Amino acid sequence: MKQNNPIFADLSTYSPEKSVAFYRDVFEWEFYKENDYYTAYLNHRMVAGLYETPEKFKQMRMPHFWMTYIQVNDTYKTVEAAKEHGGIVELTDNIAGFGKIALIRDPKGAGFTVYQGNILNDTRTTDKPNTLIWNELHTSDKNSVIPFYKAIFNWNIKDSDNSVSMIFDDNNKHITDIIEIPNKLKSKYEYWISSFGVEDLQKSKTKIINNGGSLIIDEGNRILFTDNSGEAFFYISQI
Repeated sequence: MKQNNPIFADLSTYSPEKSVAFYRDVFEWEFYKENDYYTAYLNHRMVAGLYETPEKFKQMRMPHFWMTYIQVNDTYKTVEAAKEHGGIVELTDNIAGFGKIALIRDPKGAGFTVYQGNILNDTRTTDKPNTLIWNELHTSDKNSVIPFYKAIFNWNIKDSDNSVSMIFDDNNKHITDIIEIPNKLKSKYEYWISSFGVEDLQKSKTKIINNGGSLIIDEGNRILFTDNSGEAFFYISQI
């Protein structure tokens, strides 16, 4: 597995059936439910996941969101390093037959999940339509979180410009970015965001809007949307 690399994303939603219908129509995913978890497949390949937001988070009015998963060698060491460097550990779990996970928030509050195990496949691709192709962090202050991510993942981080820091793994492969965006543009939340590749941006744009999604920003080579919840952000990019 690709240690300390983003490998997967799943959706926390208040209304699983509505979300399933949206992503089935937009990305042609087929969903299989087991133990209240919906796994999305495309051509028999696992591409993403979906689950109902736990009640305690509904009571907190946590929004619908896409969660980024990062593969690690040792969740315990990652959790301890996160605590030491200003992170908040929301939960840890050892799931029989699956592996160990931990939900962590960085010092600015952006949440992500780390995974230790060999069951969850790396679903990121570079050239397959309707699959996960990228994950990146949107934050209001990248300099305040870069030391945290360096400490827990040993990432090689290089500034591309004043607002973008590029992340490279041990093999010098570009794996993700940290992007500084003012709150007036991105809202008050700090978050990891997922991008999905598509064959035709305009056709996918039409599908998303026709199924209740909303266009947020058209960046030319990619478009930021919410799904039919009006809250879960994601990008589509042409591949």
